[in-house]
Amino acid sequence: MSIRRKNKEEVNHEPYTKKTFLVQILMTIVGIFFLAPIVIIINYSFKTKRELYLSSPLSLPKTLQLDNYKKAFEKLDMVTTFSNTFIYTAISVVILALLCGTTAWAIARCKHKFFKFCYVYFIIGILIPYQALFLPIYMIGYNLNLTNTRYGVIFMYIATGISFGVFLMTSFMSTVPVELEEAARIDGCSIIGTYWKIVMPLLKPAMATLVIMQSFQIWNDYLLASLYVSKKELKTLTVAIQSLFSAQSSDYTTAMAAIIISVLPIAILFISLQKYFIKGMTVGAVKG
Repeated sequence: MSIRRKNKEEVNHEPYTKKTFLVQILMTIVGIFFLAPIVIIINYSFKTKRELYLSSPLSLPKTLQLDNYKKAFEKLDMVTTFSNTFIYTAISVVILALLCGTTAWAIARCKHKFFKFCYVYFIIGILIPYQALFLPIYMIGYNLNLTNTRYGVIFMYIATGISFGVFLMTSFMSTVPVELEEAARIDGCSIIGTYWKIVMPLLKPAMATLVIMQSFQIWNDYLLASLYVSKKELKTLTVAIQSLFSAQSSDYTTAMAAIIISVLPIAILFISLQKYFIKGMTVGAVKG
C-alpha cells in the first residue's frame, strides 16, 4: 500500500518539461480539430436557412430555431425510422454478443484442429472488407427472400460482424483463468452453467467493447441498409437523413438537427459503457 502511494506521489510530482508543454499544445490542437465539426453541426441545427448561408459557421444563431428539430421529426418520420434503426441495432448486437462469446470460448479452450481452422476462417473474414461482398450478399439475400425484411437486415448485420466479434472475444478469452472453470466443474457445474455463471461475468469488458463498436457500425450504416431495404416503413434513420440531400435542393438545417438526434443514443451508450470499453481495449491490446 505504501509502495503504491509512493508511486502515485512520484507520478503526481513529475516535473513539467518542455516536452510536456509541446504535447499539451499538440493535443489541444488535435482536440479542436475533432471538436470543430461537432460544434458547427450543433450550431447549424439551431440556425435559420438565411443564417446558414450568410453567417460564419462558428457564429451563434440570433434565436434558437427549435423548428428544425420539429421538421426533422416530421420529414424523416422519426418514430418509424428511429424504431427501425433501434430494432436492427439492438437485436443484431445482442445476438452477436451471445454468438461471439460462446464461439470464442470454444475456440480458446478446445485445442482440436477444427477449432483452429474456424479461428483462421474468422480472421480471413476480417481481412475482406464487407463492401467488396455487397453484390454476393445482395444476390444471396434476394434468392432467400431476405431483402425488404427486418430479419433479413438483422441476419446480414450479424453475418458481416461475427468475424471481428470472434477475433475480439478470443483475444480477451486468454485473460480468463482456466482454473476458475475447472473449479466450477469439480463443484458439479455443467458446461452451460460454467459459461453463464463463471465465464460470462468475466467477459463484461470484451462484451462492452463489442457492443459499442458494433452499435456504432450498425446504427450509422448506410450502404447495407440502403441496399437491402427499399420499403419506406423499413428504412433506417441514416437512409432517411440522406433523402434531405439532393442535387436540386438540400435542407441542411433540418439535416443537422436530424444528425444531432441520431447521435444521442450512441453517445449515451458509449458514456454508459465507457469504463468497460477502455478496460476491454487495454486488455485486448496487451494480451492480443
